[in-house]
Amino acid sequence: MSGRLYGVGLGPGDPELITRKAARLIAEADVIAYHAGVGKASNARRIAAELIPASVTEEELRYPVTTGTTEHPGGYAGAMAEFYEACAARLGAHLEAGRTVVVLAEGDPLFYGSFMYLHDRLSPRFETEVVPGVPAFAAATAVVATPLVRQTDVLTVLPGTLPQSELARRLADTDGAIIMKLGRRFPAVREALALAGRLEHAWYVERASMPAERWMRVVDVDAATVPYFSLIVVPGDSLAADPTGRRDASSNTSKRQLQSVEKPLPASDATCRPAELLVVGLGPGPEHWVTPEVSAALAEVDHVVGYAPYVNRVPHREGLTRHASGNTVEVDRARFALDLARSGERVAVVSGGDAGVFGMAAAVFEAAEEYADVPVRVLPGVSAVQAVAARAGAPIGADFAVLSLSDRLKPWAVVEQRLRALAEADLVIGIYNPASRSRPDQIGKAREVLLEHHKPDTVVVVGRDVGRAEESLTVTTLGDLDPATIDMKCLVLVGASSTRVTVGGQAWTPRFVNHENDVSTR
Repeated sequence: MSGRLYGVGLGPGDPELITRKAARLIAEADVIAYHAGVGKASNARRIAAELIPASVTEEELRYPVTTGTTEHPGGYAGAMAEFYEACAARLGAHLEAGRTVVVLAEGDPLFYGSFMYLHDRLSPRFETEVVPGVPAFAAATAVVATPLVRQTDVLTVLPGTLPQSELARRLADTDGAIIMKLGRRFPAVREALALAGRLEHAWYVERASMPAERWMRVVDVDAATVPYFSLIVVPGDSLAADPTGRRDASSNTSKRQLQSVEKPLPASDATCRPAELLVVGLGPGPEHWVTPEVSAALAEVDHVVGYAPYVNRVPHREGLTRHASGNTVEVDRARFALDLARSGERVAVVSGGDAGVFGMAAAVFEAAEEYADVPVRVLPGVSAVQAVAARAGAPIGADFAVLSLSDRLKPWAVVEQRLRALAEADLVIGIYNPASRSRPDQIGKAREVLLEHHKPDTVVVVGRDVGRAEESLTVTTLGDLDPATIDMKCLVLVGASSTRVTVGGQAWTPRFVNHENDVSTR
């Protein structure tokens, strides 16, 4: 009969915070396993030392590396994967022999812990139970005696290893926050807190609940002294008491600043001069595809308004307020931005790709008919059709058109009519919004319409997430196009009769039209 595996949380460091269940299982175990750093004693074993029976078999699982530097051919990830496989094999042998194995875990076993990697490998084969432990951030919050979140506040736990811009964005968009994994990353984390406007109220806690515990304001920390066993508490509670005994009403300024587009703004002062409203395109994804003009504009505005995924792409900085909303409230979003601009605020409405190509520019001008006093300026961006075409070669090197398959703002009958007209004109067609969960069949219908006028061997390019890490590009034909492979992340280019594919697989459309391909002779 196989043994049983336990992942036992020990809490943040104080042995008195070990749960009664954890203590019982440690005392009853046949095998006690624990991780240890390179050249260091196991902190997990230190916490549980008084509970470990003298007769128990101990398995020390010593990491081969603790940083990203290693000579392993698979790099850090490869070295760690090989290590966890070896650990699982060692513990698996005990379990196969019918022994009870307890793996000691600092904090909670499944919260940024190493036990989860053993759990992944062993739980499918052996009966496994996880015993939760007090996480380090709970101990740290108790140390500073500051309410972290209450009522509808949102708490976000962040690793300090995130890129600084991403960390700043997430800090700006949440109420309370915990930042873990500091160490050498502390200077970048501190800068991210400043960019997000959260530095003043952030607290640093080191070795919470341990004898060497200490805590202070983040602004007072010497970066050279920050160890791995440290974290930052960012209270989201505006009523939180200052650990020094003061009560700070100004902490409301560090609350999440995202506002709903439905929230009415106060009437603008009659003496206030409206500011120019900017509508900008962020490009298809990569930061280096954002134009210098757009970057400069975003560095100057006080507010960014847009669909949440696009707002999230704007680097956060101190003084910037972000207003994110859903994907089907474009005109409401535009009115919100216009109201802000009318009150004198510097505002940018953001879109992916180019704001003028199925983006927010048209929605802003639609709403702006009621805001004649607010000037609007559109800044161009790289469009998705340009990005996909560039990756494919030069398929839009001649006449082309773009069309959205979405029938949210126009009837499907109109979409079909326009598809037929474009096919009859023998234009290259860039198809936006080809499919979604609510309309998965439209790309298949569009293919059928196009095959009424195009040969099955017509060149088709499918670009998905072009410019991003998950990018893929497929060059196929209209006859072989599988609609089931198309989703909302795709842009589809359907070639003209003259579009060709090189020996190397690149698509291009000649600038000239052969007489036999001219629609006037067909």
